[in-house]
Amino acid sequence: MDFLNFIDLKITDLIDIVLVAVLLYYIYKLVRGSVAINIFIGIVIVWGFWKLTELLGMKMISSMVGAFMQVGLIALIIVFQQEIRKFLLMIGSTNFANKRNFLKHFKFLRQEGLSTSINVDALLHACQNMSTTRTGALLVIEQKHPLDFIKSSGDKMYIEITQPIIESIFFKNSPLHDGAVVIANNYIVATRVILPVSNERNIPLHYGLRHRAAVSITEKTDAIAIVVSEETGDISYIRNGEFIKFKDLTELSEILKEDLI
Repeated sequence: MDFLNFIDLKITDLIDIVLVAVLLYYIYKLVRGSVAINIFIGIVIVWGFWKLTELLGMKMISSMVGAFMQVGLIALIIVFQQEIRKFLLMIGSTNFANKRNFLKHFKFLRQEGLSTSINVDALLHACQNMSTTRTGALLVIEQKHPLDFIKSSGDKMYIEITQPIIESIFFKNSPLHDGAVVIANNYIVATRVILPVSNERNIPLHYGLRHRAAVSITEKTDAIAIVVSEETGDISYIRNGEFIKFKDLTELSEILKEDLI
């Protein structure tokens, strides 16, 4: 009986360790590429130091660090409010219970043949041409978190990405050019999508509604957005609610491909 209890304890500990590792991995994935990543690493270091002092029986320093961790919980909620919002949106998604979409959250469980790569070259060449003609465009690329709650505001599509298709959608006389386009798994899945607009005051005033909408959707989800300005023709790349700087389209292509891995 004692032996069975010992075995149960060890199995429970193993499950506990695996669950904590998975949780930390997905928290890291949520904050990766944002300013919050340094805070996350700092928290992990402080937590590890706290547990080490407890293990060594250093009661005074352990109690001090423990009190800091408890009081700091409220501050962490404020700092990570965007990431917490993303996580809750993922949990509350209507498609989360769907098997196919559920497995989509576990990229490392996918088979090699199930590629979801996006034709980045066609996408950026279209943006380059629209930039030359100053054709306004807003493209939102879905990642792990389904964007069904915004797709429903537009027209559902299922068109494979090609340069001419993207340019024709945003052509000024096209009935589909208003709003955003949602891209998933190398397909345009929705057009004329209405996005929430961010009221963030840190966004420069010269940016219009397209940029504010892109900031808003990338703050609330793990989606990434590309905006072509109708006024200047500039191309903007937005991730985690932040404008990512790049020198040219070659560098943007590298950044985009890395983010889509």
